[in-house]
Amino acid sequence: MLELLKIDTHIEDILMNSLEKRISSKEALTLMKTTGRELQALLITADIRRERIVGNNVTYIKNWNINFTNICTGTCGFCAFKRDENNSESYFLSAEEIVKRARTAWDNGAKEVCIQGGLHPDIDAYYYEDIILKLRSELPDIYIHAFSPMEILYGAEKSDISLSEELKMLKNAGLDSIPGNAAEILNDDIRKILCPSKMNTAKWIEIVETAHNTGIPTTCTMMYGHIEELKHRVEHIDILRSIQEKTGGFTEFVPLTFMHQNTPIYCEGLASPGSTGIEDLKVYAVSRLMFGDLLPNIQVSWVKLGFKFAQICLTAGANDLGGTLGEENISKSAGAQYGVQTDPQNFQRVIRNMGRIPAERDTLYKDIRLV
Repeated sequence: MLELLKIDTHIEDILMNSLEKRISSKEALTLMKTTGRELQALLITADIRRERIVGNNVTYIKNWNINFTNICTGTCGFCAFKRDENNSESYFLSAEEIVKRARTAWDNGAKEVCIQGGLHPDIDAYYYEDIILKLRSELPDIYIHAFSPMEILYGAEKSDISLSEELKMLKNAGLDSIPGNAAEILNDDIRKILCPSKMNTAKWIEIVETAHNTGIPTTCTMMYGHIEELKHRVEHIDILRSIQEKTGGFTEFVPLTFMHQNTPIYCEGLASPGSTGIEDLKVYAVSRLMFGDLLPNIQVSWVKLGFKFAQICLTAGANDLGGTLGEENISKSAGAQYGVQTDPQNFQRVIRNMGRIPAERDTLYKDIRLV
């Protein structure tokens, strides 16, 4: 197939070898720069690699998202969700209200609840514990996916306990897994501009590895298309790959294209207006060839991409459409225009239209049911 495209022989060698083994960072950067027939060959190769690793199922999960507060002490330039305490648009849900919303989601078929919020000045690790205990008491069988690495660090510091102590406490309370957000781009020069008050790269790695070693799996993410260069995207994926080789604790990789419209860093003229569609495709394809079967599941964000383009990205190495969601306010605040909730039937329609097989899953991709 690749021979028929008559592409550059060096690119052809990289792609042919990638069908059997993971590509190097140097090779990944070369592929990130492809255009024309070489780009088409990259996408075809990533799709073949995907099929060999996970088959033709496209998975999704019935879940619900609860952002419990938009009050935050952080200073992230990419965030349009944050509000100050005295802002008329600020809110802070009680633990009881979180449980009430989770109960409604469960009664409507959600199997997972994803809980995240801003860094409110009055919360700590014990507040997170209280949420989980009350959720687990009311909904013993719901899967609790909650609190980003930044929230975990914030909670530990506010409570004057170690990361390990906090994570063990939350696990004992009933926490199942952690969303691997707050990664943005794992390069400290980029982070100093993009999210100066967040932890550095080493601390993010420490938090997720501690979670994995505590028996708490996490997802992993990359937010790209703002101030980083191609080399930083490759560097980021390589760091995630190294963690996965060490712990095996990541359940999926979720590339997050930068939603720029309402963010401070874009409004101040410091960031680009997000990535292009071609860049998105390259991120999915190259990440598939970098991870190989080390991290089988790569998710497209329909909230950020829309269903039409998410469908295209599923032909570039990805195999998961994420969740049905609900109340997803962070992307919406930044300028995402594709909604915050969908029905499983929408997933099934676009998946079948591709000639692929829709399948409902659990958070850990262990229970997969064809539909």
